Amino acid sequence: MRKRGTDKWHVYTFIADKPVQALKRKIKALTQRLSHLDYKIALIRINRILRGWANYFKHAVAKHTMARLHTFVWWRVIHWVMHRHRMKWKAVRRWLRTPQGRWKDIELDGITLFHLGKVPITRYRYRGNSIPSPWPDTLTGPISTA
Repeated sequence: MRKRGTDKWHVYTFIADKPVQALKRKIKALTQRLSHLDYKIALIRINRILRGWANYFKHAVAKHTMARLHTFVWWRVIHWVMHRHRMKWKAVRRWLRTPQGRWKDIELDGITLFHLGKVPITRYRYRGNSIPSPWPDTLTGPISTA
């Protein structure tokens, strides 16, 4: 794709739809409404899945995708907790907001939900001149042609 504002062309790697759908399926399976899984166990599994997914895709053009997925996971966990405790939205706001009005991270049984949107994205850069060559620059011996 062409970089905005310039005439330079770059290779961008995006995340396909299938891995995103697979991640959503895994999160949905862990946060089903009728799930009797402990919060601690569920959040540990969710965090492992999210960290592995983030480490694998952190070199793609994925900041927007990761932020959207974090929103998806956040809402799944909130709805799961609301259903299990028969909470209303007002109680959730009271639970997850600071006195200054800022949102806190979800923490259940001492485990905090991993924030997928804060993963630093580092794209691959051209390193052609800085990669060491395993071959010497000059030949030390005579070339034999047989």
